Amino acid sequence: MKPTYIAAALAVILSPQFVLAEESSTPDVENIERVSVMGVRQRLEQAGTLANTIMKTEVISAGTIENKNAVNLSEAIDNSPGVKVSNECSMCGVKRIMLNGMKGEQTTILVDGLPVHTMISGYYAVDAIPTTGIDRIEVARGAGASLIAPEAIGGTVNIISYEPTDNGAEFDVSVGENGYKKMGFLGKGVSEDGRTRATLVAQYDDRDQYDADDNGVNESPQQENRSLTARVSHDVTDTDNIVLRIANIQSEIFGGPMLDGTYADGLASSTGTVLSGYDDDATAAQELFEDGDVRNDFTGKAWETSEWIKTDRNEASLTWLRELNDEWNMHLSTSYAEHDQDSFYEGFDYTANDVMWFFDARFNYLLNDSQLLTFGVDHRTEEMRSNSRSGSANPDYISDSFDYDVTGLYVQDTWQVTDELEVAMALRYDNVVADFTDPNKPGTELDESILSPRVDIRLRHNDEWVSRLSAGRGYRAPLSFFETDHGILDGSLGFDIDIDELERSNSVNYALSYEGDRLTSTASLAWTEVENLAQLTTNDQGIPLLTQLDEKASVVTTDIALGYRLTDDLTLNLTGEMFDYDSVFQSSYAVAPIEERITLSADWDINGWDFFANVVWVGSRDLSDYGYEGYNRLLSTGEVDPDSEKSADAPSYFTVDLRVSYELNDYLSLYSGVTNLLD
Repeated sequence: MKPTYIAAALAVILSPQFVLAEESSTPDVENIERVSVMGVRQRLEQAGTLANTIMKTEVISAGTIENKNAVNLSEAIDNSPGVKVSNECSMCGVKRIMLNGMKGEQTTILVDGLPVHTMISGYYAVDAIPTTGIDRIEVARGAGASLIAPEAIGGTVNIISYEPTDNGAEFDVSVGENGYKKMGFLGKGVSEDGRTRATLVAQYDDRDQYDADDNGVNESPQQENRSLTARVSHDVTDTDNIVLRIANIQSEIFGGPMLDGTYADGLASSTGTVLSGYDDDATAAQELFEDGDVRNDFTGKAWETSEWIKTDRNEASLTWLRELNDEWNMHLSTSYAEHDQDSFYEGFDYTANDVMWFFDARFNYLLNDSQLLTFGVDHRTEEMRSNSRSGSANPDYISDSFDYDVTGLYVQDTWQVTDELEVAMALRYDNVVADFTDPNKPGTELDESILSPRVDIRLRHNDEWVSRLSAGRGYRAPLSFFETDHGILDGSLGFDIDIDELERSNSVNYALSYEGDRLTSTASLAWTEVENLAQLTTNDQGIPLLTQLDEKASVVTTDIALGYRLTDDLTLNLTGEMFDYDSVFQSSYAVAPIEERITLSADWDINGWDFFANVVWVGSRDLSDYGYEGYNRLLSTGEVDPDSEKSADAPSYFTVDLRVSYELNDYLSLYSGVTNLLD
C-alpha cells in the first residue's frame, strides 16, 4: 500500500453562545457560560442502579482515534488488542472486523448500546461510519458480550456518541495524497438549565483508486462517504430521560479498472461509462491480461473487473429511561435501520433492501446495597429482499432474500459479594426463526430455541492487581452470502442454501491487569469454540453454496498489553498477540487471518505539540494452512500454467504511522500525518 500523507487544519468558530470543548478552554476566556448539570442517566450510573458490565473491555478514546488519523470505524479500531480489520477485496474494499480471531460476521456493531446495523450493512458499513462525533469505542470480546446481542459470538463493538457539556462547534478539514479529503463538523448545544443536550454531526470523506503494480486494475478502490447525524438527550423531569438519534449514511465504492484508463471497450472516463458498457459478451479468461498473466497489463473490457457498490442507510433510535423509585428504574428502547444497496459485480447486478426493527424493555431492581437485578424482553425483526436482473434471467435462479425474527427473555444478577469480588450471572432464552423466502426455497430453514448463559467475575487482589474471568455461550444465524468473499460474484447462477442449524459457540476469557503509578499491563487468554460454522463454497453445478461444517472449530487468542508513562508528557505502549486457529477454522477462511502481531506506540505532548508514532509488525504465515492455491498465468487453452504457481509464503511485514499536531491557540490547531510511512 502506498503511503498516505495528510496535512490538515482544525478550526473552531466561536461566539458568545459557542464555546470550545472543555479540554481546550482556559480560565482567561471571558463571557463563556458553562453549565454543569448531572443528567438522569449519569446520576443513576453513579448510584449503581443501572446495569453495567464487569467484563474485560478495551476502550478506544476520542484522543486515540485522533492520533490514528482515523476517518472511519475500521481505521479507528484496527490493531487494537484482539481486533483485526481484514480487507477482503481489493475491488470492492469490503472490510471485516474480527475479534479474538473470529470471523467478521460474528462481530456485532452497536451504537449507544443498540443494534442499528442490518445483516448486510456490516460488510460495506464499517468504512462509512464516521469518527466525527464519537466519544469512545468499547470493544468487548467473547460470546454473549452484550446482554442484548447474544448473536455476537466474537464480541461487540459499541460506538458511544459524544454528549456535550457546553455550547460550541468544531470543524476538521484535511487533505492528502491519492485524492484524500475529509471534512468534519460537530455542533454542540446545551440548554440554559442543562436538561437538553444536542449534537449535530456531519462528515464527508473521499479517496481515489490506487494501482500499486500499474497493470490497470486497482489494489484499493475509490470511495466516497457522506453522513449526517442528529442526537438529542433531554431530561423531561428529574426522573425521566429521553434520547433520540437519527442518522443517514451514504457510501459509493468503485473498484477494478482505473478510471481514465483505456481498455478493450474504450476509455473508462467515469463510473457511469464503465457500467453502461456492459454487453454480456465476456472476454476469455486467458485474454483478460497480457499473455494471460495477472501481473501484466489488463487487456479486457473495463466492466469485467468492475465492482460498484452504492449504499444508503437510515438509522433511528429512541430510548426512555425512567427512575421509578430509589430501587427501580426502567429502560425502554427501539432502533430502526434501513439499508439500500445498488451494486454491480463484474457483470452481475444486485440490489437489496434490508429493514431491521429492534425493541427492548429492561428493568433494573436494586435488591440491596450489593445486588442489582436486571431483567427484560427484546425482539428483533429483519426483512431483506434482493433482486437481480441478470440473475432473474436464469430460470433456476434462487435469490438470497430472507426473514429473520428473534424474541428473547433475559435476566442478570450483578452481585458485589465482597469489596474485592464482584460477580454477574446472566441467562437469555431466545426463539430464533430464519426463513429464506424465495418461492423455490420452500419451508423454514431455522426455527430453534436456545439458552445462552454467561458469567463474569472480577476479583481485586489488591490496589494494583485485578483478575477478570468471563464464560458464555452465544449463537448466530448464518444468513448472508456476503459472509465469505462477498459470495455473489457468481450470483447470476443463483444461490444454494443448505443451512439448518444455528452457529453455537462457547467461550472462556481470562485477563489479569496491573495498574501502578507509571506502569499498566493486561495479559489475557481467550478460547472460543464454534459448532455448525457457516462456510461458503460451490455445489456440483458451480452455484454459490452457503453450508455448514460438520466439525467444531476453535481458536485460542493470547495477548499482553503494556503501558508505561516515562514522564508526565511521554507514554509508551506495547502490545503482543498470538492467534492459534485449529484446522477446521483455518479451512473456513476466504482470506488468511493474522497469527502474530506486535504493536508499539509513543505519545509525547510538549509545549503545545503532540507527537504520536505507531509501529505494527505482523508475522509471516503459511497460506497453504488455509487452503490457499493460486496461479499467475493461464495458458492459451484456459488451463493454469503449472510453472506460475503463486507462493503460499506470506512474509512478515510492518507499518509505521506518524502524526504531529500543534495548538496555535485556544481555537485553532494544525496537524500533519502519514500512514504506512515506509510503504
